[in-house]
Amino acid sequence: MNFRLFFINASIISTLLLTGCGTEESDSVPKEEASQHSADDERDINSITVRPELADRLKIGQPTLIDLADKIQVPSRVQVDEERTAQIGSYVTGRIINLFVILGDYVKAGDRLARITSPDLTQSQLAYLRAESRVVVTQKAADRARHLLAADAIPVAEVERRQSELEIAKAEFSAAADQLRLFGMGNAELKELDKTGRILPWLDIKATREGYVIDRQVIVGQVVQPADPLFQVADLSHVWVVGDVPEQIARDVRLGQHVEINVPAVGSGNLDGVIIFVSDTVNRLTRTVMTRVLVENPDRKLKPDMLANMHITDAHNKTLVVPEAAVVRELNQDYVFIAVSDNRFERVPVELGSEVAGFRPVLNGITIDHRIVLEGAFHLDSERKLAELE
Repeated sequence: MNFRLFFINASIISTLLLTGCGTEESDSVPKEEASQHSADDERDINSITVRPELADRLKIGQPTLIDLADKIQVPSRVQVDEERTAQIGSYVTGRIINLFVILGDYVKAGDRLARITSPDLTQSQLAYLRAESRVVVTQKAADRARHLLAADAIPVAEVERRQSELEIAKAEFSAAADQLRLFGMGNAELKELDKTGRILPWLDIKATREGYVIDRQVIVGQVVQPADPLFQVADLSHVWVVGDVPEQIARDVRLGQHVEINVPAVGSGNLDGVIIFVSDTVNRLTRTVMTRVLVENPDRKLKPDMLANMHITDAHNKTLVVPEAAVVRELNQDYVFIAVSDNRFERVPVELGSEVAGFRPVLNGITIDHRIVLEGAFHLDSERKLAELE
């Protein structure tokens, strides 16, 4: 009786164990198959087998090494050419009684800008006339002394004394004339003063160079000092474009280098400029180097303080590149297609630089030995997406 019960229990246990093992085996098989299908699906996302007619339209090749020069864009601004600009003011303290120009007027060197009256000018003219009169008097005294010496009427020492007084008088006259010239009087005014002896009550402030009046900071009746800037005259046939180049690329900037200048306010065309100055110091706050470019401006389209962009061509270097047409992009990731066989291709992620002259520098992902799709990558990617939907 006990033996029979043991046999039944053993049979039941064996049945339960076999049932459990069968369940585990049946569960494990679908999991392995599902995992295999998942891997196959993930592999198929980036793989595509194309029809022969599409494969014939694809251009296959390799990444290439070329001399690539990047264009660096530097925000800049237009400035007047300081070598063709003049700040003009009064050489004497006085009051402005008349103005002859307004902003934008074209003037030549010597043209009148304003008229000023000054007590200092009057005193300097009086000093000039007194010095001139003293020269005349001492010259006559020296001449008489030489005649008397010839008649043995005076000693030699007296002749030398009068000659010394004449030299001093001439020096004082020359200094007085120089003072009037410093005040702005020209040779014509000095000759008129010599001829008539009449003191001029005013003096004209004149342009010192040819150009356009781009600044005027004076009105009639204003009292001005020699240190006050009254007018700014500039030749705008050439202007400066000044920009701050990052210190990392400043080593590639050199004097005499041609750069492209783009000024959005005057149109989309690029102007040619020549670098005439590169600062020897770095701005410690912005970590940039100030660079100055000379640009021709015959039509005066470029105005001071206009915003501009300076395009500096970087140094040439050998770089592995792929054509822009070989790149497809999805979810902010760049891809290229590698040719596995004549009609099978694999999409691989790559890290690329910014586009330069129709090429993308390769940073990571492929080498020069890979065979990739150079043209037709977009159509190939479209076929891949259609196959993925199926």
